[in-house]
Amino acid sequence: MVFFLTDLFWFQMASSFYHLLLFVGLWVPLYCKPPSHAPSRGSAPPSCSKSSPGSQVSSGSTNFAFRLYRRLALQSPGRNIFFSPVSISTSLAMLSLGGRSATKVQILKTLGFNLTATPESAIHQGFQHLVHALNVPNEEWDLRMGSALFVKKGLQLQASFLERAKRLYGSKVFSVDFSKAFTAQRINSYVEKETRGKVVNLIQDLDPLTAMVLVNHIFFKANWTKPFNPADTHKSFPFLVDKQTTVRVPMMQQRDTFAFGVDPKLNCSVLQMDFRGDTVAFFILPGEGKMRQLEETLSARVVRRWSHSLRKRWIEVFLPKFSISASYDLETILPKMGIRDAFNKNADFAGITKTGFLQVSKATHKAVLDIGEEGTEAVAATATKLIVRSKDNPSFPVIAFKKPFLTMITSKDLSAIFFIGKIKNPSEA
Repeated sequence: MVFFLTDLFWFQMASSFYHLLLFVGLWVPLYCKPPSHAPSRGSAPPSCSKSSPGSQVSSGSTNFAFRLYRRLALQSPGRNIFFSPVSISTSLAMLSLGGRSATKVQILKTLGFNLTATPESAIHQGFQHLVHALNVPNEEWDLRMGSALFVKKGLQLQASFLERAKRLYGSKVFSVDFSKAFTAQRINSYVEKETRGKVVNLIQDLDPLTAMVLVNHIFFKANWTKPFNPADTHKSFPFLVDKQTTVRVPMMQQRDTFAFGVDPKLNCSVLQMDFRGDTVAFFILPGEGKMRQLEETLSARVVRRWSHSLRKRWIEVFLPKFSISASYDLETILPKMGIRDAFNKNADFAGITKTGFLQVSKATHKAVLDIGEEGTEAVAATATKLIVRSKDNPSFPVIAFKKPFLTMITSKDLSAIFFIGKIKNPSEA
């Protein structure tokens, strides 16, 4: 996300202004590889119990995720949707450290918090717990989230803001000169490095009056516990985008036991596929003409109901192999969700800088999702399983994701939704 904080004082006095830019860059490669049986040296991120500091952050982030999803779905009904609720929530929470009065309240309220019932200190402690949990080293997966502040040289920041940004959110701080052309490249290089080279050239140019760039990035890489066999992937499989449009996509296929169920209330099928470690992916296939109903009904309660009701069974799965990306200018969406003052002349970010009046003028979010196959071990291991099981020639239920579907990547205990999206057209990069 890219937030430009504008100096309102200079805007009013000299028709010039400072910006704060907040950018969230995401890369999510999901590789289908056979599990290693070597013992893990790391441990899964701690989950949030009802009494833990992260429990309220989890609840607020989940509700925020579905509210934002519905906004994006209405804005782009015919496009793929993909974003990281936990990354956007963390970015906004860190921004709220410098907010005052209504500016702060609107940000935290939109994130799902009631400041009367929950002290602000508890909210930030919850995010601190979450950031720490996501960065626990683990051999089972690679999941890391980080933040960085690129600050205009000479800008006098509040010491308390910097201290809390570093301590609570693990943010790195860099002093830069926004009037120099190479500064944009420096920020791009930082993001490219942190996302393993997958998010490049995010910032094309910078206004020399930019005061600060806030960068939040999240990186997730995991292996399926039950991989697909690349030899079974159909090279060109029909995918029905809508009644008038069919595209050809690579379609992965496998038979195995997965948690699966049908929700008669929402007329959809739900498949849960586990990654190694403490994360799972949900793939939700709505019935004919039921996508809008499903999107409008999505909630934390619905997802918990799915998680408790799914049962493991033999099933044949057809899932597209695809790579998609999505970018959003959230300065047009967040005000509609309640964060209004941060983007106008009523903004109060006195907690960030000792001089000047700052306003957010831009907030950009970008996410990338890649689901595919990798490694020759997958061929041998999976092929062996299928050969053995095919002797009895059983008849399996089939779920084929050959039309638009939803996907979510979450922790197993549903304490955090890392990513959520709609795959409308898997051939559209």
